[in-house]
Amino acid sequence: MIVIGLISGTSADGIDAAVADVSLEGDTIRLEPLGQRSVDYPGELRDALWDALPPTDAGPEELCRLDALLGQAFGQAATEADAELAGGRAELVTSHGQTIHHWVDDAGTARGTLQLGQPAWIAQATGLPVVADLRNRDIAVGGHGAPLVAYPDVLLLADRARGAVSGDGAHALLNIGGIANLTLRRADGTALAFDTGPGNALMDAAVTDQTDGAERIDWDGKRAHRGRVDPGLLEALLRDPYYAQPAPKSTGKELFHRDYLAGFLADAPGLDGDDVVATLTALTAETIARAAGEHGVVELIASGGGTANPVLMEELRTRATGVEVSTIDDQGIPSGAKEAYWFAVLGFCTLHGIPGTVASCTGANQASLLGHLTPGADGFPATVRVEPPAGMRIVN
Repeated sequence: MIVIGLISGTSADGIDAAVADVSLEGDTIRLEPLGQRSVDYPGELRDALWDALPPTDAGPEELCRLDALLGQAFGQAATEADAELAGGRAELVTSHGQTIHHWVDDAGTARGTLQLGQPAWIAQATGLPVVADLRNRDIAVGGHGAPLVAYPDVLLLADRARGAVSGDGAHALLNIGGIANLTLRRADGTALAFDTGPGNALMDAAVTDQTDGAERIDWDGKRAHRGRVDPGLLEALLRDPYYAQPAPKSTGKELFHRDYLAGFLADAPGLDGDDVVATLTALTAETIARAAGEHGVVELIASGGGTANPVLMEELRTRATGVEVSTIDDQGIPSGAKEAYWFAVLGFCTLHGIPGTVASCTGANQASLLGHLTPGADGFPATVRVEPPAGMRIVN
């Protein structure tokens, strides 16, 4: 089945679309990447979306408007991906949408999550059936609904863990988006996944504030490269209770946002802007490195927008001692498109009756079939329920 995967991550800067030929061969999912593209949000939509992210006072009228406009944007991205990358042969769209709010209570329990990007607009634009709203089913059975791509991660890691013995250490996939998340698989086959903390979120917030919105990210790590890590600020940031919470756990911009950062900077008056960005870059690297060390990770395969920041990657390699750090590009998947491809796999799983979660990774009491189905112009494709696979292979 040729599937289009769509996602707008916690950085909320645009839509990633990836087209994959997904099939099941024996007990292995076969993923053939057919191409990917990124689409920036139009300026007006981007600004409205950023205004609706925490902390915000956006009301139901604004959220309704964004749901429709984002759905239309996702529909256009899927239509173009089908024409340009699939030759008009796509059979299914899987849309993550745009996370607006991820509700985790004070006890660390996920209670709900809201993704916008109305799938009816995607189905209408493409004529294809759409799998969307994938996170809430996991939350309904006690999970965090995050990291939601843990299931394809675990399948891909199966071969790396196979043949290892207890004590060899865990292999892990890392995604550095607005929030950083980690999925690890141990030699005994057990798996764990969780959000490690801010990926690019606080760095983005700092650059946005320093430039009054003229810039939103630290392009190529240039600001961090010019700055110096402030030990006092870094130590204060590392005392946040989130890092000490046991996994599985999840977080988002509901915690790591501009007002959060402003509270710390108020206690460090006069700190140079580049030093702030350098310190936040070190924070992301340090929290990932500590999480990897705590769980015996010996290999980190990174993806996401953070891999394009050479200062962040160098900090990670320096701080994650004894850990081999590479990127998913070495496996044949572009770093920036990994999650879009993985959502294509999750949609394929849903349509074929395969639960798309690993209970130990999200903290759920069972694995779940994910998402809601919106019919295409011809309804739903005829599929058969199949047994869950044991691994995943990337074919280029």
